[in-house]
Formats: sequence, C-alpha cells, structure tokens
Amino acid sequence: MSISTLNQLNTIKTLNNIAERGLNVFNTENYTIDNDSQSPDAIVVRSFNMHSMELDKNLKAIARAGAGVNNIPVEKCTEKGIVVFNTPGANANAVKEMVLTSLIASSRNLFDGMVWVKSLDGKGQQIPKLVEEGKKQFVGKEIKGKTLGVIGLGAIGALVANDALDLDMEVIGYDPFISVDTAWNLSRNVHRAMSLEELFSYADYITVHVPLTDDTRGMFNKDTFGIMKTDVHIFNFSRGELVNETDMAVALEDGKVGKYITDFPNENVLKMKNAVPIPHLGASTEESEENCAVMAARQLKEYLETGNIKNSVNFPNASLPYTGKRRVAAFHQNVPNMVGQMTTAISEYNLNIADMVNRSRGDYAYTMIDIDNKINGETIPGLIEKMNQIDGIVMLRVI
Repeated sequence: MSISTLNQLNTIKTLNNIAERGLNVFNTENYTIDNDSQSPDAIVVRSFNMHSMELDKNLKAIARAGAGVNNIPVEKCTEKGIVVFNTPGANANAVKEMVLTSLIASSRNLFDGMVWVKSLDGKGQQIPKLVEEGKKQFVGKEIKGKTLGVIGLGAIGALVANDALDLDMEVIGYDPFISVDTAWNLSRNVHRAMSLEELFSYADYITVHVPLTDDTRGMFNKDTFGIMKTDVHIFNFSRGELVNETDMAVALEDGKVGKYITDFPNENVLKMKNAVPIPHLGASTEESEENCAVMAARQLKEYLETGNIKNSVNFPNASLPYTGKRRVAAFHQNVPNMVGQMTTAISEYNLNIADMVNRSRGDYAYTMIDIDNKINGETIPGLIEKMNQIDGIVMLRVI
C-alpha cells in the first residue's frame, strides 16, 4: 500500500465527544474534522467499541484518548499497517487523586458512615443524638505510619507512591519493568520489593496499576490473599479482571480483606461484603479528558506530518528530526535484509539517503528514510512501486 501525504488535506474522525482543546490541535489548513467520513486519515476515540468497524484502506492511525485500548482491534490494525496510539500518563494525576481519596476514605470508614447517616432521614430532631450514639461503629484507622504497597510504578503508580510518602506512609513498590524515566521521578524512599509475595506480606494497603495480560489476570486470588495481612485494603483502578471475584468475595466475607475498592463494578461486586464500587470515575475529570485529548491529537498530527511515532501500542516508537526532505516511511515484517532491500531500491534511482532510522517491535519493524535529492511532484517516480514489491512490506508512505 502506497500513500502520499505531502501537503495533503487530512480528514480526522472522532467516535466520541473529544475535548475542544484536543480538536483545536487540528485547526490548520491541512486538517478537517468530519465525523461522517467513511474514509478518514485518522480516528480519535475514547471508549467507542471499534471491533466491528470496517477499517478503510485510507486509515493511517487511531489515537485512543486514554491508556487502555481494549476497544480497538489492535491486531487487525497491525496487519493493515495502521498505527494505534494511546496517552499514558495524561490521566495519571486524576487517577492518583482518586486512589488517595479512596485510601483515606476507606481507612476512616467514610463510605459506610455516609450511607448510614442517609438512612436516618425522617428521624427529625433525633438525628444528632443518633449520630453520636452510632458513630462508634465507624471508628477507623489513620494511614500515617501504615504501609502502602504499589504494584506497577508507571505514570500513575509513581505519583501515588510519592504522594503517599508525603502523607507519612511507608511505601513499598514492585515493578520489574520500571522505565528509566519513571525511576528518575520515583522517590528514593520507596522501598523496592523483589517479588509480589514480599509486597503482599508487608502491605496494609495495596493499590495496583498494571495492564491486563495473561500474567496479571486474576493476580488477586485465594493464594495471594493467603500471603497478605488480615484486614488488608485493596484498591483496583486498573482492570476488573486483575481480581478473581469469586475468591475476593470469600476473602471479604472472612475478613481477610477488609475493604475492596474498585472502579469496575458489576453484579458480582455489588453483592460483595465490604466492597466499595465506584462508577469508573478514576480518570473522569475535566482536566484529564482535556489532557488525553490534546496528547492524542498531537501524537496523530506528528505522525501524519513527519512519520514520527511516540506512545504506540503496536508500532515501535521511532523519531527522526524532520528537515523538510522527502521521507519514505515503511512498516514491514521484522526479517533480515528488509532495510537492505529498501536502500538498494533507492540507490538504483540515483537517490542519496540523508538520514534514516529503523526500530523493531516483535514480528514487525518501522523504517524512515530521508531522501537528500530535491524531487518534484507528490511521488518519487517508480521508486514507491518498486519498494511496494518487496515481500514483507505492510505499509508505505511518502511524506
């Protein structure tokens, strides 16, 4: 597939209400927003389920204004050479605030207490006396000096860990895949757990911030509950499937788990003793929605205009300073001699390579090659057709 994008009008389609600040990123002559388009160049989406959508051959990129991409057919996009972006960290502060709010509220039994006070409606002048008599059933614990276990020290987990330290908590963290950037931002006072079992055994409170994978699915279960302290509070603002709900119900009933606060309520959760269901509000702030929309739009714009990729879930991240030279961007199978075949094709047309970058991710790779020669017209005559014939090329663009 060959696509030329130089000075082209790019059509952007949105599948959900996207914050105005994000859409304003496309307020240039090279972009139009058309939500009725059947052949958009790019799509911005939040929670809309795209799995049954037909993906037009003109579609180059999808940006999810949020972190999770379960609503996007990522594998299908990869096969078609469509890059899928997400916006990690854009909603981190909003989720962090919700975790800390829930941490304090659950420890002080605010959730149960407020529900009980509401039940006194109609008691008239007896209410103050009833409150004084009944408040003892909601005596809680202070979080100062207690240990918070943070599983996953990415954008959200690192913020939670650092702020919990400021609240005079002890913090133990576990993340075998922590990035260098996150490590720089993480307080040195966060104790490093060498295993999940170590974290489970020490923590009074546990918050989880990891993606749902085959390895993390059901990571909270009867075996791991057995390692934890009695009356531990667990906070799940990542994915409901991280918890084995059958085992959680038993642990709550037995008092092994004191509270389970989750942003993913369902019929099972609503029936659990001492579960606090929150209606998926973790990232639901005006600021978070704006941050996600702006970040998604900027990543799309950068890709469409330069081919550079940041925060893709299916393409390798790749960046090459854009100097205005004609650029060939190729998404291809990660097999030997792919780059060699592309550079050979370029040299056969007496064209010089000014710069290039090649990055791989699993079975696929992404290559950008800048052509030094001045070339008139939208395409490089004959070259793109020749490169498209290389076995293993999935997508080819000229910028």
